[in-house]
Amino acid sequence: MTRKLIVAITGASGAIYGAALVYELLQRPMEVHLMVSSSGKLVMAHEMKFSGSLPLFLKSAWGLTPHPDAVLKEYLADDLFAPSASGSFRHDGMVIAPCSMKTLAAIAAGFADNLITRSADVCLKEKRPLILLPRETPLSAIHLENMLRLSRAGAVIHPPVPAFYHHPENVRDIVNATVARILDHLNIAHHLIRAWGDTDPQAGS
Repeated sequence: MTRKLIVAITGASGAIYGAALVYELLQRPMEVHLMVSSSGKLVMAHEMKFSGSLPLFLKSAWGLTPHPDAVLKEYLADDLFAPSASGSFRHDGMVIAPCSMKTLAAIAAGFADNLITRSADVCLKEKRPLILLPRETPLSAIHLENMLRLSRAGAVIHPPVPAFYHHPENVRDIVNATVARILDHLNIAHHLIRAWGDTDPQAGS
């Protein structure tokens, strides 16, 4: 059975994390449901010089060759009739990368006012994986309380904090380390970085 994953990109710095995750998923036989907020599109344009279609951008800028069985379905952030707005839609998890503090607060408060926050709300109530990459610093008490509330509700709070034990040589190496950990949480094999203690250069986590 084809695995289905939801990816959302919101208006925080770090749009490259969401783009890199989509890049990895589309190289596998997966069905990806993508939603980008209006602010997320603005950040992507500013940080990545992105315009138009994300799949076309990933092909032209990053050389993406999608898996023959990969499927990408894109939705507007205000489309509350999309499949992921319903608990009856079966999928394998959702990742919001990056997750703005506005989006984080809305999910923590159960304020499902768009497709992104509604889809996340559905993940929590249906006990499906929800991974959030909050991108802000420093963190206020309000931010921390919202993260704690969501963690207790079942979400994985995964700030994109760089690691250096794998000796990154460029920005993509740093980004890929975070993407690798997301894939680990979703039980998706990869070759982005070695697991700690693994001596096989081709082994994923």
